[in-house]
Amino acid sequence: QVSLMESGGGSVQAGGSLRLSCAASADSRFTSNNHYMGWFRQAPGKEREGVAAITNYGITSYTDSVKGRFTVSKDNALMYLEMNSLKPEDTAMYYCAADWGYWRTPPLSASEYQYWGQGTQVTVSS
Repeated sequence: QVSLMESGGGSVQAGGSLRLSCAASADSRFTSNNHYMGWFRQAPGKEREGVAAITNYGITSYTDSVKGRFTVSKDNALMYLEMNSLKPEDTAMYYCAADWGYWRTPPLSASEYQYWGQGTQVTVSS
C-alpha cells in the first residue's frame, strides 16, 4: 500500500511560480523496486490530465502544454513539480499518483496509476 500527500498549492498571478511536493508513505519495497510517479490535474468540468511523470531511474515525460515551463524531479520517496511561467489555464486541482513497475517512458494516462493523493489546488489569476 502506498499513501501519497501533496503540498505546495496556492494562488499566484500569471507568470509566477509554484513548487508542488508529493510525499509517498510506503514500506521500503516502494523505493527499492521499479516504480513511477506522476502529476495530474483536473479543472472544473474537464477530464483529469496527465501533466508530468518520472520513473525511479529519473526518466521523465511531459504533456506538450507544460514543456519548457514545468519540471518534475524525484528524491527517493519525494516527488516535486516546479512550475514556472504559470498561465490561467494551469488552474486546476493537482494530484500526485504512483504505481509499481517499469516503464521506458513513464505514462501520462491516469489508468496506469493505482495510488492517488487527495490533491492540492493551484489557481493562476490573469
